[in-house]
Amino acid sequence: MKVYLLTMLLCCGVTFAQQTVTGSVTDANKQSIPGANINIVGTSGGASTDFDGSFKLNTTAKPPFTLKVSAVGFETKTINVTSFSQRVDVILKDEETKLDEIVVSASRTPERVIESPVTIERMGIQEIKNTTASTFYDGLENLKEVHFNTSSISFKSVNTRGFASVANTRFMQLVDGMDNSSPALNFVLGNLIGISDIDVANVELLPGASSALYGANAFNGIMFMNSKSPFTNEGISVYYKYGQTSQKVAGTNDYNDFGIRAAKAFTKHFALKGNFTYMTATEWIAADDRSMTGGSVGHANNQNYDGLNLYGDEVTTFIPNVGQVSRTGYREQDITDNKVKSIKADFSAHIKPWADETEVILQYKIGLGSTIYQGANRYALKDFMMQQAKVEVKGKNFFARFYTTDEDAGNSYDMRFAAWNVNRAAKSDQEWFTNYATAYQLSGAVMGSNANQSAAIAREYADYNRLPAALQSLSQFQVAPAGKPRFEPGSPEFNNALAMVKENPDLTQGAKFIDQSKLYHSDVNYNFRDIIKFAEVQVGGSWRKYHMDSKGTIFTDYDGPIEYREYGAYAQLVKKFMDDRLKFTGSLRYDKSQNFDGNVSPRVSFVYSAGESKRHNFRLSYQTGFRNPTTQDQYIGLDLGPFALIGSAAENLDRFQETKDVSAAGQAMGAPATVNLSGRNAYTNAYTVASVQAFSASGNTADLVVANIGLVKPEQVHAFEVGYRSVVQNDLSIDLNAYYNIYNDFMNTSRVISPYYGTAGTNASDPNVQMSYAALAFGDRRVYQVYTNTAAQISSLGFGVGLAKKVYKDFELGVNYNYAQFDFDQAEDPSFIAGFNTPKHRIKGSLGNANVIKNLGFNVNVRWNSEYLWQSSFGDGMIPENTVLDAQINYGIPKLKSVIKVGATNLFGTDYLQVIGAGAIGKLVFASWTINP
Repeated sequence: MKVYLLTMLLCCGVTFAQQTVTGSVTDANKQSIPGANINIVGTSGGASTDFDGSFKLNTTAKPPFTLKVSAVGFETKTINVTSFSQRVDVILKDEETKLDEIVVSASRTPERVIESPVTIERMGIQEIKNTTASTFYDGLENLKEVHFNTSSISFKSVNTRGFASVANTRFMQLVDGMDNSSPALNFVLGNLIGISDIDVANVELLPGASSALYGANAFNGIMFMNSKSPFTNEGISVYYKYGQTSQKVAGTNDYNDFGIRAAKAFTKHFALKGNFTYMTATEWIAADDRSMTGGSVGHANNQNYDGLNLYGDEVTTFIPNVGQVSRTGYREQDITDNKVKSIKADFSAHIKPWADETEVILQYKIGLGSTIYQGANRYALKDFMMQQAKVEVKGKNFFARFYTTDEDAGNSYDMRFAAWNVNRAAKSDQEWFTNYATAYQLSGAVMGSNANQSAAIAREYADYNRLPAALQSLSQFQVAPAGKPRFEPGSPEFNNALAMVKENPDLTQGAKFIDQSKLYHSDVNYNFRDIIKFAEVQVGGSWRKYHMDSKGTIFTDYDGPIEYREYGAYAQLVKKFMDDRLKFTGSLRYDKSQNFDGNVSPRVSFVYSAGESKRHNFRLSYQTGFRNPTTQDQYIGLDLGPFALIGSAAENLDRFQETKDVSAAGQAMGAPATVNLSGRNAYTNAYTVASVQAFSASGNTADLVVANIGLVKPEQVHAFEVGYRSVVQNDLSIDLNAYYNIYNDFMNTSRVISPYYGTAGTNASDPNVQMSYAALAFGDRRVYQVYTNTAAQISSLGFGVGLAKKVYKDFELGVNYNYAQFDFDQAEDPSFIAGFNTPKHRIKGSLGNANVIKNLGFNVNVRWNSEYLWQSSFGDGMIPENTVLDAQINYGIPKLKSVIKVGATNLFGTDYLQVIGAGAIGKLVFASWTINP
């Protein structure tokens, strides 16, 4: 039936005789304007110019008719076409400013940026062409309000207004209306399943709470990436980029990026589009060797050394008369091949059944890649795949879409567990520590070695079964150890052990994680502008279902996939008063998740346009945002060794089960040889980590504090914002904003310690409480990381200033500054980890000219941020201040319909950090050739 319908549409379409209008669009200096829109007045037909300003418009309309030609930053012009032989060459006059750009995302209806009720950033065709980054997505970092968190050369998350992480579940990212975050792991994989550089039409970004229109998770902001239509952008486009990355640890390595786009409007009713891109590079290698346990770097002077980017040395134990000792670890670059790969493709059919603006879109997207993700551990995502399929119907006043997201973790694995279990493949933990203890104690007794010398001898024996001559004849060493010597990185033994570990999903022996989760989502929206006249009214809603399937390797889905649902509905009214100078926008949304109470999210805003030409625009808004706990917050059940992650959905507490061995001392106190623990131990029978540490140091049970952990629930933010936008002195653009956010039930993680036996409490006379004290003293205890909400009062505030001006002819200078801070009283919640992870001060500047001379343009971006604290479950530390310079020059070759670009990011070449635990970001020098029809 579907094939028949498409065939009929094609047949019907070709019966219309099509003719072509050709021409070009330039500015007053005769320089081409790419991305200009050409529309036939009164119809839905249209086209857009390519990089050299040329266009072809296919139409069945008969002359005479009128063309409307428009481009961002230029005045709109109309041209009468009287014959198809007429060539249409249009010169557009500059109309400064970017504040006149049309955006949709702020109110779900077209409006100028200057009239937007909230802060909004936009990247259009011209900005994409001029970006100094290697891709348009990386170029987003140079937008005002945007700060990146870089976990990998291909895995970057957008941070706006603080409280961000690598996963950044407080920020939503949509591609052609589809949420492209991972259904199970909850992170957006950069642009893995996003848009190709030659297919992106524009990007709109709203920093700040946006839940009133977009629901859960649009908490700190939302970004929309929109692709080009095959009806208006036809032809075959190709690009190729070659570059080299340079980093102190990784050295100099090749960077390759290739893409092709094909689009064809066969008739005015039917068009097809396809994209394919392929990128390879070498990772920014993470090699931070700071000690996470304090003390010196390296085992030479610190027998309990745990390096940040060394794995395996987290396995530690206390040895009487020796002290705390950790196993020898492996570097991150030993555990992964450090290769980055991204392959993505998308295909879509676009059908316009009637003469109006109604369009049916059938779209399929797939992304396959290898990169590194940082959460509680560092994960090598190998052949990670995500697919999306969408059916959408949209018209002048409505849209309805349904899409699915399907992911597969492929050959991905946890690098920390990989190192642990490669170590254990050579020698068990028990045997290794026994070897260490024996050699340590005898080296001191027989050889008179000091502590550091004994530690070195003990590690050599435990790792390689090698002893000094003075100890070789001792009877304690006459029986050869059963374990093998440590596997050296790169050796056949190491490679074989690592290969086996990466294929085994049992984390006691392997490191592989399985994820075949899915997401089902639908949206509808209707605008009553043609029915209701007194104001613009629109309504809409959404529905979503999560289907989590990790086979028990991430979630507690041991007995089958876990599913839950969310839905929401909203309404919005926009009304202008006072001769259209005052615009009021009111929105209200209700959302309900299956596991939580419903949330109501209102938004109220006023925009006043002052001045004779209404160019001074003041705005004031209040809105709320909320975030539902993620799939991991609710259903994770993951043993990470030193601690376990426990989601706090009520049913999850019983789903998580594990068995632990009790010490001989505990058994002597009457405890059983083994105990069964569940997730309830973490939430209902635990002490705070800080109090257990104090008790361990003092031995005073009065130091112990019972952890009072509640089950996680949605968090809310009340956001207040004021702003001003204007253009003064003809070409000076001003954009000011300030915000103040108040957070309630802010979600965070806490670490707690649960005794294997006994009851956590403060009544020292209770025998059950006494047993819990004994369990802590004997080391019979379990560390959990749990998901909960803090009762602390948290607020954040910030402001931004953006200025742009043409300083000489077409040289445009831009500068912006952002300030951000948060406040809370640590005494209200001593265990709360804020994770603001945002610089207090950021400055960005740009200087560019799209046409310095004919067809030659350039752009330079510089950004600076102050030092700031990074906090995460993987590691904490200070991110130093840094200054980064990016630059590019581009040259257009109209006869070849080509643009050649040469650029560099981090041109100074000094490696810098954005995430503690991730690789330092080096320099990328690249050259690209783009051919657009």
